[in-house]
Amino acid sequence: MFVQRTASKSTRHGAKLALVRNASSAPPAKYSPKMTESRPSEVGHGGAASDKGIKVACFGASGFLGKYVAGELGSNGFMTYFANRGDDLEMRHLKLAYDLGRCSFVFYEPRDEDSIRKVIADADVVVNLIGKYYESAYPYQTKSFPYIGYKKNYTFQEVNVTIPQKLARICRDMQVDHFVHVSSASASPTAKSEWSRTKFAGEEAIKGIYPWATIIRPTQLFGRDDRLLTDMARMQRFYLAIYLVDKTYWGGQTALTQPVFVGDVAKTIASVCDNPRSFEGRRIDCFGPKDYTYMELAKFVDDCTLRRKPIRPIPAPYYRAAAEILQYQRSPFNTPDLVDVWSEDFLPPLGSPEAYENQDEIVTLKDFGIQAQPIEKVMYEWLQVYREYGHFHYVDGYH
Repeated sequence: MFVQRTASKSTRHGAKLALVRNASSAPPAKYSPKMTESRPSEVGHGGAASDKGIKVACFGASGFLGKYVAGELGSNGFMTYFANRGDDLEMRHLKLAYDLGRCSFVFYEPRDEDSIRKVIADADVVVNLIGKYYESAYPYQTKSFPYIGYKKNYTFQEVNVTIPQKLARICRDMQVDHFVHVSSASASPTAKSEWSRTKFAGEEAIKGIYPWATIIRPTQLFGRDDRLLTDMARMQRFYLAIYLVDKTYWGGQTALTQPVFVGDVAKTIASVCDNPRSFEGRRIDCFGPKDYTYMELAKFVDDCTLRRKPIRPIPAPYYRAAAEILQYQRSPFNTPDLVDVWSEDFLPPLGSPEAYENQDEIVTLKDFGIQAQPIEKVMYEWLQVYREYGHFHYVDGYH
């Protein structure tokens, strides 16, 4: 009798789950989602308190995308090893999504292969999120005027090519089953930006060593504390204007971009980790539902912040000259290489959605059943905090 009741309850639960899926507005998934399906090695009822039976080693999780990926992995029961270069307290916020003992921080140095091996020693899947939009550097004393120099610590070549290549080689030597590498939709050997060129070179280096690696290519990411829309709001606050790159010479024309919500990319990475065998050797393009000019995005930011500051497109050569100085700031708004990125269209490689629907080689968000979130739906909540007097100033009864 007990078995019959359990089976009946399970059947009702499955029917209810199917009903919820059918009622969803998300597009149908080409790859059947596994998150809601139990596997022989899984323990628990699903969620953070369960054991998915998959161990993931994650490099670069301290960044913008990393905290969203950690949230998806932790809330779905993955055991995760986070590689950290400094004090693990700097990344303690990643623990919030995990049950007790379900994540671990392992110290490593990117130039020390033995430390890398310790991170991935027990992993089934390795995810590489390492990336930086500027080349980190540090000042040092010189004997001649001006008595101070500036030495690069990690260059684009090392971050985007050498380190991913090293991770892929170590994964191959240690017989790790799956390697997931996050690149960029702007990766191209002919791009103006060195960052984009090295992203492409990193992809090619990985394919030469680990041909069955999964390459994920997102467009520009947006979300809370991003480096796109949030930086425009911060620019309004500190520089009293939003300065854009004019790809023409005083023509006022800005490039196109098609940003994708960082949470959608994180869900994609978690889905790949859940069923990695289906995506071996595949490329996954992640992009938003609509393209915009940077001018349109700047106007949207101004509508959210209500600061009504001028929006000034500046020709790339002049902006680049200013960026040569601005790049020495901590977390700079702009760098010479970022000017090159903003002066070219940042769009999905195949262009239109129809082009992706007429092919089967490249996977997209739609194939995972993920509905790409529009900027207008997501970003107002996080941009309105940059209003000059806060949102209380615009509501009666607080004064």
